[in-house]
Amino acid sequence: MTKSFSHKQPYPLGAHTEGGGVRFSFVSKAESCGILLYDRHTGSLLEKIPFVGEDRIGNVYCRAVENIDTKACAYLFYEGERLIPDERGRAFPKRIPYGKARTAADMKAGFLTDEFDWEGDCFPRIPYRRVIGYCLHVRGFTKHTSSNVEHRGTFAGIKEKIPYLKEIGITTLELQPAYEFAEIPLKGETAGNLPHVMDAAVAGRPAGKELNYWGYKKGYYYAPKAAYAASCDPAVEFKELVRALHGSGMELVMQFYFPKEVKRREILEILCFWVLEYHVDGFRLLGENLPMDMLARDDVLADTKLWHYGFDTDRIYERNEEPRYPHVAEYNDAWYYDMRRFLKGDGNMLGSVLYHMRHIPRKAGAIHYITNYYGFTLADMVSYDYKHNEENGEENRDGSDYNCSWNCGDEGATRRRAVRELRLRQMKNAMCLILLAQSSPLIFMGDEFGNSQRGNNNPYCQDNTVTWLDWRCIERNADLHAFWKMLVGFRQRNPILRPEKELSLMDSMACGYPDMSYHGQYAWRPETEGNYRHVGIMLCGKYAEHGEGCDGEFLYLAMNMHWESHDLALPKLPKGMEWELAFSTEREGNRKEDREEEGDQLLRQVPPRSIAMYVAKRERNV
Repeated sequence: MTKSFSHKQPYPLGAHTEGGGVRFSFVSKAESCGILLYDRHTGSLLEKIPFVGEDRIGNVYCRAVENIDTKACAYLFYEGERLIPDERGRAFPKRIPYGKARTAADMKAGFLTDEFDWEGDCFPRIPYRRVIGYCLHVRGFTKHTSSNVEHRGTFAGIKEKIPYLKEIGITTLELQPAYEFAEIPLKGETAGNLPHVMDAAVAGRPAGKELNYWGYKKGYYYAPKAAYAASCDPAVEFKELVRALHGSGMELVMQFYFPKEVKRREILEILCFWVLEYHVDGFRLLGENLPMDMLARDDVLADTKLWHYGFDTDRIYERNEEPRYPHVAEYNDAWYYDMRRFLKGDGNMLGSVLYHMRHIPRKAGAIHYITNYYGFTLADMVSYDYKHNEENGEENRDGSDYNCSWNCGDEGATRRRAVRELRLRQMKNAMCLILLAQSSPLIFMGDEFGNSQRGNNNPYCQDNTVTWLDWRCIERNADLHAFWKMLVGFRQRNPILRPEKELSLMDSMACGYPDMSYHGQYAWRPETEGNYRHVGIMLCGKYAEHGEGCDGEFLYLAMNMHWESHDLALPKLPKGMEWELAFSTEREGNRKEDREEEGDQLLRQVPPRSIAMYVAKRERNV
């Protein structure tokens, strides 16, 4: 039998071990409410502990209970005859299979233990200039049989894929919601209801729009999702994943969605909890009325990556303060749309493209991407003009109609060789834009090998092969996969592609060359107005941190998104150096011979819809 007594300490809410007991705090306006203790393994009720008048402070009831075996017990709150799961529960030991209906009785909360051995785990603290991000859905990443992991669709499955992620150059994982949430709408639930109020559930497995596959809904923010765990202890499995990532020099960023009813102080408490308890490296924050300035100024989160659509950095830092390694970063949707438009050949885009290729905020990082969990995948972006979301059960009305995509001549799958070759080239072009821009690149899972979602640009409810990553595409699209890895290596070897600060377009070192310069048909004279779709960008490596193994002292990126070939001028190099082609998205058989010109430039013909990289090498006869 437990022993309980009134405890006048309402915060933090939920259940917390203190000494030899547990302090329970519960918000309720009901006259009859309390705590139900259960056997964790059998689910049988052990004890009912009512809250009494002396336990109440405002709308918070708080009571300390001694002699609880936290390893053997679970609990629920109650109001009258109604069961209420603890929305601040740290663990939910009953593992309900993913996509199955659940009731409040299934959501008994357990207690965290402090027995996990972190083995001296350290946060990697990767600066933004070295970040290569990878956004993934925990279940979709390894659920397909082709993943060849033992524990498909779980945290453990991600852990098994760490060697692969290292192979493709990933430094930072971004997980779609991995905290506990209800993936099935409950019986009688409306848009205004809270998902944690579980009176009854729909029997069976939902179809179409009834499934909350992504998890962007209010959830149980303190607990890793039990259905994403292969073991019966999601907390330990999640910690093992984080420890393994850190051991491999990688970071973990978690997405959190907070609707407006979640209080500001609660958001701060949740994020700090995941940093302290689970050693999480950062958060991508979504929702309404988010206290971004408050979070960015919090001392506990001072080294924690915070990603959002924008920050007022003048309110975060002192007027003249420039952080050495800022922890906040802008999630850059403008990059997403402008680069897609440039890629498909829209006019009047060069000015925006050149800005995006060099832009790094002065007091923050910037995360850029051309695909994400919303919208088309990379393969679908070059294969579909229109969304194909019929399977979602909303008559194709859901999802964005503004995709800035181009099918390259055929809608969807095609046997036309010319179309397939163009799509491959366009995907390589997109990879070049992603990895050769100077802020922090991010890709969505499977884009490195051309995974498709069959034209669905909003698969929020698809728990099937639409969203499960098909790993067989690595072999099917081996050329694309190899190109991605080559580009990652090129970015890592050439620090001028990832400077600490935005380049100035000036010769601040008086070395004869600016750090970055733009070129057109004539050297130093770019044509960026009107309908020009081709431009050259030269980078001078003297302005980057010194490092061995650079491909060249100068780099020249030639981009042509026009449907016709164009000449671009490469500036004259210092004596004893010459330009060499490092790589091109055009097939080798389609590349044209260079044409020499008199004067201080060299003309190179850039084929239609292609990108090429030239590097400055010492002349072989020198």
